[in-house]
Amino acid sequence: MAVAGLYRRTLPSPPAVDFSSPEGKLIFTEALHNGTIEGFFKLISYFQTQSEPAYCGLATLSVVLNALAVDPGRKWKGPWRWFDESMLDCCERLEKVKAEGITFGKLACLAYCAGAQVETFRANQCSIDDFRKHVIRCASLENCHVITSYHRRPFSQTGTGHFSPIGGYHAGKDMVLILDVARFKYPPHWVPLPLLWEAMNSIDEATGHHRGFMLVSKLQRAPSLLYTLSCKTEAWVTTAKYLIDEVPLLLKSEDSNSLQKAISVILSSMPADALEFIKWVAEVRSQEDNGSSLSEEEKERLRLKEEVLQQAHDTKLFEYVREWLSSASLCHPWMREGKNISEIAANICCQGAGVLTSTIGLPKGTCCRDTTIKSLEASGKPITLVCGRVEWWGGEQNVEMLVPTCRERFDCSGGCVEFHPSTSDVLTVLLLALPPQIWSGLRDKELLEELHGLLSPDNLPGLLQVEVMHLRRQFIVLVKCQDGMMHEELHELWDS
Repeated sequence: MAVAGLYRRTLPSPPAVDFSSPEGKLIFTEALHNGTIEGFFKLISYFQTQSEPAYCGLATLSVVLNALAVDPGRKWKGPWRWFDESMLDCCERLEKVKAEGITFGKLACLAYCAGAQVETFRANQCSIDDFRKHVIRCASLENCHVITSYHRRPFSQTGTGHFSPIGGYHAGKDMVLILDVARFKYPPHWVPLPLLWEAMNSIDEATGHHRGFMLVSKLQRAPSLLYTLSCKTEAWVTTAKYLIDEVPLLLKSEDSNSLQKAISVILSSMPADALEFIKWVAEVRSQEDNGSSLSEEEKERLRLKEEVLQQAHDTKLFEYVREWLSSASLCHPWMREGKNISEIAANICCQGAGVLTSTIGLPKGTCCRDTTIKSLEASGKPITLVCGRVEWWGGEQNVEMLVPTCRERFDCSGGCVEFHPSTSDVLTVLLLALPPQIWSGLRDKELLEELHGLLSPDNLPGLLQVEVMHLRRQFIVLVKCQDGMMHEELHELWDS
């Protein structure tokens, strides 16, 4: 028996005004004349309908990122780099978003990880006048957009929580244009700003926190090149809590009279799943894209990653971390130096195949076969390329992974060995990215001064400095936005 399904919904009007109605067109014309619809044209140029019923947050963010011309730095399909819902998976598993939607905090996390500047405001932390000022400012610009998280009930619409971008503002009528990404349900429409405020000033039952809005603009600097923080699993919550709440107390209670001792105190008590919190990023591509050759852009991105890796290895802190790992691996097996490149490749190739085929969560029984490691020449330098064939029931995908490496002298004879990213440099970068206030538990002033010299971003080489500052901001954003984990001390941590 065939099921007819649903074909759109009638937009309740009032309170909303259909964008394409005569009244909606008039409101648009007047707003255009007053200069408060400037952001609309960028948004509508890249507007899309959410591809899943629960993808309103991902679709909204895809529209905004593409409107801001944020380069994802990885391929979507064929040779094209482009934001699509399937690529927004660094802070939450897509299969979970498909089933449950995404929270306000996780969407803010996604926006920042994707390379955007994000300011978040929950409705209980600001006023309607603040909201109106932000809407007017962004509606008058092309490089700032407002994403609103609201409940549909005040508009007499069916459904519950929803995300959509705001496309414009009419001052005389105090109305905003909601570009509803659920176009299969409702068209774009104008609504009274006070009513939207009421819809935002509601509790998300999934988190127990207020809804709100966020301002998204383009970063004036590049996002991270090699390392990123991940909140895809809940492991990050315990790790962040440990770093913020427990480390200062541990440093105060322990007799930390040297750098080695302070580092040992922190690393020895880290949660066993701490390495799920910080990851190094591999670039995965389809084998069919360019054969085994690299484009100039790929070579440059790989070169920058390798320079960041080399600069991390050259820090004094890296020496201390590697020394501690070599002596502590038996007591802390989860912190062993790392898997070999073939083991890493099998895992990453499966993840990459899922992205390249837009498959949400490859099925059980997926395996990576025929993994091989190749060495290519690029500008007179060897490049490590890992190839694999990922197979699952009903399909397969050939993928390649570009692995950054750095070379170090291994012995007195001058022999060198190549290193790919591993536990030592990952932990080094995490320690460098910690807000300075976390080290405040140390009582030895001379040791604090020595630490400041070692950890201060001002003393780091250029690319590593940018990387560390990005991770530090990401750390603050993650904790600030994470639902159920709000810290008043965040601004103090960041400013110190």
